[in-house]
Amino acid sequence: MGNINITAVPDEYKKAAPEQYRGKLCEVIYEVHNYINSDRKLVTNQNISPEEAGRETVKGNAIGKFCYVYLPAGYDENDKSKKYDVMYLLHGVGGNRFEWLYGSGREDDNFVICNIFDNLIANGEIEPLIVVIPEGRSAHDWTDTSFNSEGTNLLGFYYFDYELRYDLIPFIESNYNTYADIRRTAPEDIAYNRMHRAISGLSMGGMQSLNLTFGGYRCDHVKYINGNDGGWRNGLGNTVRTPGMEDLFAYVGAYSNAPTSSDGSILGADIAAKKQRIQLLYMTCGTADGIAYQMGYEKAVNGLAEAAQGYIDNFYKVLIKDAGHDFNVWNNGAYNFLKLAFGRCQSEPEPDSVSLMLDKG
Repeated sequence: MGNINITAVPDEYKKAAPEQYRGKLCEVIYEVHNYINSDRKLVTNQNISPEEAGRETVKGNAIGKFCYVYLPAGYDENDKSKKYDVMYLLHGVGGNRFEWLYGSGREDDNFVICNIFDNLIANGEIEPLIVVIPEGRSAHDWTDTSFNSEGTNLLGFYYFDYELRYDLIPFIESNYNTYADIRRTAPEDIAYNRMHRAISGLSMGGMQSLNLTFGGYRCDHVKYINGNDGGWRNGLGNTVRTPGMEDLFAYVGAYSNAPTSSDGSILGADIAAKKQRIQLLYMTCGTADGIAYQMGYEKAVNGLAEAAQGYIDNFYKVLIKDAGHDFNVWNNGAYNFLKLAFGRCQSEPEPDSVSLMLDKG
């Protein structure tokens, strides 16, 4: 990764690639068996204890959820010899599967974020890959995008790891030509699979990428947990730690991660305890971001590398001068994260920690 330059998204990458290099965006539906119900209980078809979940677990019917899947140009479902890496790209607290598409805008009658994917691939900077843009609320009312800190829709953000592990990833890896296959559970298969998956997200999705992957805290409204709020002035407080998903992902990105992100010392300690090397951790934020900079980004960055005890091979901390809580930061984050995670022509560097300040552009 030492020979990858971190830059703002080139203006030409926001424009459509030549026709033959344009990928396809598909909306698909899949079954979810692991979600929060209207009684704030975790519906699950797995052997998850109430102690681990931090709430009662019950059986229940599956619900259907939508996600978008970006397939690169040339993807052929019948060509089983050609395999692809996958990135799961998560939205923010008021968003849904449309946020990365419409929030980043359109150029040349195509979504800017898809143009970025297309151009990175067309110019040989990254391997062709699949990008999954899901709905991040694992709740019966997952279509409710309101910010209601007492709502089950918000609680669902903090339980998305179960949906990822037991519902969404198995669906993707059963229906698309991916390198990873979660059905293969031998130690060597787990080690191989995680090298072909990435997870990243903006704001609340950045919190999910950190907390759910690195054993951070789940949150719920203090009304239901008889606890203290986390100083976030939104009624939320910490409940239980997540089991972590280091076995699923070797590449993790957080763009303007939300204030409920756990402290860096907590996240890093979980990485060290799991002893599964994180190939890339990429964190970015705007210095004028009044939502995420101090309460989210700085809190999560501080002490993380030290607590991880060398189990992060490449840790990028990228600040964007005078930028706010917006797609200027998030598009740059996705662009650079993909180059680092799945870039071509990379050397094998020594473990590295990089701190950068970029201009807003």
